Amino acid sequence: MENSKNEILDLLTDKNSALVLVDFQSAMFKGVGSGDKPRIKKAAYCAAKAASILDVPVVLSSINPKGNGEFISEIASLFPNQEVYSRKILSFDAFEDEKTWEACKKTGRKKIVVAGLWTSMCFCYTALHAIKEGLQVYGLMDAAGDSTPEAHHYGIKRMIQAGVVPITVESLVSEWMHDWGNIKAGDLLKEVYSKYGAMLGF
Repeated sequence: MENSKNEILDLLTDKNSALVLVDFQSAMFKGVGSGDKPRIKKAAYCAAKAASILDVPVVLSSINPKGNGEFISEIASLFPNQEVYSRKILSFDAFEDEKTWEACKKTGRKKIVVAGLWTSMCFCYTALHAIKEGLQVYGLMDAAGDSTPEAHHYGIKRMIQAGVVPITVESLVSEWMHDWGNIKAGDLLKEVYSKYGAMLGF
């Protein structure tokens, strides 16, 4: 099913979207050579923290935790009653795992925000799978990294060519919040905006 331009122009809200985070695990971070690892981790954390504050559905997926380490506790601990889906099929595409895909479908959201390690592989393949299934996919690009700058760069280009909408964490959180009249604005300012970037880093 093709996404209409009008649907893509609709802003993300806490009611129309879900967040999917893929393979934020210690061994995957060790292999990142495309950017600042702490900043990538902070972007993923801030997106997850904003989702937890605004009650946006979140799906967490990991690959081979025995070898790659568990999903990082900074994020997983934000959702203590939620399973991190360790993929039964060791696929680079998280949505080839039945439980992960069913969890995404269960959210009932047509817009999904995806980020993961590494950009050109698990992140990209999962995003492409979601597009093929008719979802509107937004790639959280500052919460991603790859083994080399080139791999990260061309992974992003491939996703954009396929229809993934690029987004960054401050833009994402601002869309979810919508305006400063949101009753959760104070929490977002304290727990998210002030932790990332310079725009509101006071």
